[in-house]
Amino acid sequence: MSAQPVTIVMVEDDEGHARLIEKNVRRAGVNNEIRHFVDGTSALGHMFQEEVRANGPLLVLLDLNLPDMSGIDILAKLKADDRLKRAPVIVLTTTDDQREIQRCYDLGCNVYITKPVEYETFAQAIRQLGLFLSVMQVPEA
Repeated sequence: MSAQPVTIVMVEDDEGHARLIEKNVRRAGVNNEIRHFVDGTSALGHMFQEEVRANGPLLVLLDLNLPDMSGIDILAKLKADDRLKRAPVIVLTTTDDQREIQRCYDLGCNVYITKPVEYETFAQAIRQLGLFLSVMQVPEA
């Protein structure tokens, strides 16, 4: 049985930020599928579908300031789920409040990046998670 490639779930309500993030992901050499959601409700609905939970693996790019809920709530729900808690989460947000950053790490986020996303910072975060991504990739024949 071959490993499933990692699907990237991007939860970002700002189209400009979403395009920039996707461009940076591609520039970092990551060609995985990106599923973009503009609010927390649709993102959680997707990630909690049985087939998504069963088939994983996911990498979540999460904005904290969403129109319908806080990214902190999404992070807490993911990390409370038996299957989804293993998914790495990169928080991408405009807030550089130290308490909020610490709260995200306490809840289990892997990397916290302040927007606007600098390519080098983002590429380094992707490289840190690269081990995870490369392990999950299906090797070329």
